[in-house]
Amino acid sequence: MRSLTYVSTAAAPFRLSALHDLMVSSRARNASLDVTGMLLYAGGRFIQTLEGPADAVDGLFERIAADPRHRRVVRTLHDDVVERSFPDWSMGFDYLGDEESLATPGFTEFLRAGETLHDASVRFSQGAVGARLFRDLAY
Repeated sequence: MRSLTYVSTAAAPFRLSALHDLMVSSRARNASLDVTGMLLYAGGRFIQTLEGPADAVDGLFERIAADPRHRRVVRTLHDDVVERSFPDWSMGFDYLGDEESLATPGFTEFLRAGETLHDASVRFSQGAVGARLFRDLAY
């Protein structure tokens, strides 16, 4: 099982419709490859963790790195792992208020303020800690 995390900058800002199109195509492709993970987009920047079979994850990353919608793609973590940090996550998004978010099945408080980076580093993988750093730096 491979876990790979990268950061990149969008070549142009993503509109809501473009994010929706990305979600639809990526969700189907990732499911066919047995890839799960996490994607965050904020302020024109992406951070994504991909998890699954090594060949599938590495091949998907090569495709992403060559995608003209990304600039400055930097692989930050590339590890073999025993289990997934995001086993039940398929790519999706919605714009929700705080109350709606808390009532959404599968919602995680992981990126919310409050938990310290030290606490996150004890409970989550390196990729997840990288996502916390992204959150802290993006906002």
